[in-house]
Amino acid sequence: MAAVFPVVLSGGSGTRLWPWSRKAYPKQFLPLTGENSLFQQTLLRFADGLFARPVILCNNDHRFLAAEQATAMGISPRAIILEPAGRNTAPAALIAALWAAREDPERLLLLLPSDHVVTDAAGFARSVGQGMKAAQDGHIVTFGIPPQSPQTGYGYIATQGDTAPLKVSRFTEKPDRETAEKYIAAGNHYWNAGIFMFAARTMIRAFETHAPDMLTACRAALDKAQNDLDFIRLDKEAYEQNRAISLDYAIMEKADNIRCVPLQSDWDDLGAWPAVWRIMDKDADGNVARGDVMLRDTRDSYAHSVDGACLSVVGLEGILAVATRDAVLVAARDHAQDVGKLVEELKAQGRSEAVMHMRVYRPWGWYEKLADGERFQVKTLMVRPGAKLSLQSHHHRAEHWVVVRGTVRVTNGDEIFLLSENESTYIPIGNRHRLENPGKLPALLIEVQSGAYLGEDDIVRFEDVYGRKEESAGS
Repeated sequence: MAAVFPVVLSGGSGTRLWPWSRKAYPKQFLPLTGENSLFQQTLLRFADGLFARPVILCNNDHRFLAAEQATAMGISPRAIILEPAGRNTAPAALIAALWAAREDPERLLLLLPSDHVVTDAAGFARSVGQGMKAAQDGHIVTFGIPPQSPQTGYGYIATQGDTAPLKVSRFTEKPDRETAEKYIAAGNHYWNAGIFMFAARTMIRAFETHAPDMLTACRAALDKAQNDLDFIRLDKEAYEQNRAISLDYAIMEKADNIRCVPLQSDWDDLGAWPAVWRIMDKDADGNVARGDVMLRDTRDSYAHSVDGACLSVVGLEGILAVATRDAVLVAARDHAQDVGKLVEELKAQGRSEAVMHMRVYRPWGWYEKLADGERFQVKTLMVRPGAKLSLQSHHHRAEHWVVVRGTVRVTNGDEIFLLSENESTYIPIGNRHRLENPGKLPALLIEVQSGAYLGEDDIVRFEDVYGRKEESAGS
């Protein structure tokens, strides 16, 4: 029987990897380093017989992304637990422990982020195996990264001894450069990767000692949780009573039962664009070029055309250039940490580019805006085989649907009928309507909206197979 139950945390927004990573479709779900997304790479790390099926903790907005990407890899999560609000990693760790303890308080959990790169899955499994005895004996095991340089963007773990698991004497959160250099010189410090292993009972006891207020909130959130399709939806009111605090601050810096195992693999948290440039294969001039990119007299740079635009870079060195359909980032590599601040400025201005892509994913497929103007908007829609949009109506807009590929079933008022390629229908303002794909191939449509108001919040749902009747926006 598998001995370790992975718990994958997937709540980040990855703003420093804007404009490709955005809140609605963040970095963990993007193929930043290969064909599979970081989230999928994380799930594939558990192929070793040491691991049970993973548990996923994610926010409500990303629930269908997580489920779909897991399914695409042939992985059936043991559970997908939905956090109704962002409260950092401490409440997430406690929820995982309380959930597991209901079946077995001795269960070993491996808590880890979904957006890191670990190149050696076998080495990762060996490291986990090396820490199991300590976790079974009541320790919280953290997996440290042997530092390659005095980085100030990581936390540090100070250890004692020569044989792993090492006793941990101190956690330090993001020191200044001089302190980081001292840690490197001392030879007994590791970067904190945010990967932890523990028995469920051990983590619960740690919160009883160091953060008892969070136990009340998390127990109530789990006791009042509801099953929603394939998801476990934590109670919102109870969960929001938690402090927003990391597991490091809440527990790790206070507990005395911590052990550290050095991770036997290359590792990167891909916190910003220079990290992506660093781990990718480069040409003779030190450049990484992805997509439709042309480079001339350019060195040590990262250029990426995400959506097919021709991106040309001439006569530059050490820069980042990332182009999507609606946004372009050009920055010096040594200023990449400021990208997150730029995103905050865009949010403050109410710019949709800070949060949403042109292509917006829904549980039934996706839609993408092609054009808009006064009183009109044109979109393309892709509906997955067997999927259906909600039965809905609009107060302020009419819609025209034109089928470009496939066959769809349309509900339009009291009528239900099929449309095939090059056929269309008109939906008046206020008509109840629904779009379904009864076929075995994706269906593609053009949607022309016209009316006084075209916002995504002009929607009234009457039925929805995805449980979204209380959510305001989206088809």
